[in-house]
Amino acid sequence: MENTCIKARSEGPVGVITLNRPEALNALNAALMKEVTAALAGFTAAPEIRAIVLHGAGRAFSAGFDLKESASRNIEGVEAWRAVLQYDFDFLMQFWDCPKPTIAAVHGYCLAGAFELALSCDLTVAAEGTRFGEPEVRFGSSIVALLLPWFVGPKAAKELLLTGNDRIDAARALQLGIVNHVVPAGQELAKAMELALDMAAAAPLSVALTKRAINRTYEMQNMRQALLAGLDTSNMIEAGAGPERTEFNRIRKEQGLKAAIEWRDARFRRGP
Repeated sequence: MENTCIKARSEGPVGVITLNRPEALNALNAALMKEVTAALAGFTAAPEIRAIVLHGAGRAFSAGFDLKESASRNIEGVEAWRAVLQYDFDFLMQFWDCPKPTIAAVHGYCLAGAFELALSCDLTVAAEGTRFGEPEVRFGSSIVALLLPWFVGPKAAKELLLTGNDRIDAARALQLGIVNHVVPAGQELAKAMELALDMAAAAPLSVALTKRAINRTYEMQNMRQALLAGLDTSNMIEAGAGPERTEFNRIRKEQGLKAAIEWRDARFRRGP
């Protein structure tokens, strides 16, 4: 099947997945998610591929889940939302669960669901100027994969997630342990490839089992159960459809996404 929302290629032992909806800031819609999942499965099954790099075309890694598509689906009720959110959760966590090393090379915007996607990868390289954050609470939405507390601890996670701050810069992300390296803009993919090639040069069985052992450390702390509990909370928030999200969606539908975001951020001291 020909991809329309991504590009997938191999460079020696490295599989490269490029999110390719630049006109929509690589928003994660259903078609893109399906193509990413298929590409990741293909690279995972290919013995010659030993590491996988994910990045975005255009001026952003990704702005997160596609809000326009989500609103158009008119999802209602707990069970309907449960199915949608479980699919989104599995999409994000497949990079964590992949037996091969996964590296996100991010630039521009890395927000909301895309922020969770980058966290799910084993390593993240960020370009200077990258903007991180999860603004979901600002418009009555939810966080699908609540990974951030496992990386930064409760104090920082509560500050970032309860304010919905989506202007975290690359330097702060590095300080918090959200990213591994910050490089000049335009060099993030080259740095990710450098790391991927180093991993690909190592013994593949040792790499796979060591990754599994590291992940098991978190599983033994009940990370998966905590994430699933967070997914239940996400389901309650989305099915509840509070007044903030209703108003956000109304403005988005009538005036466009830019106007809806301006309305969302006008209530906060930090501004847009």
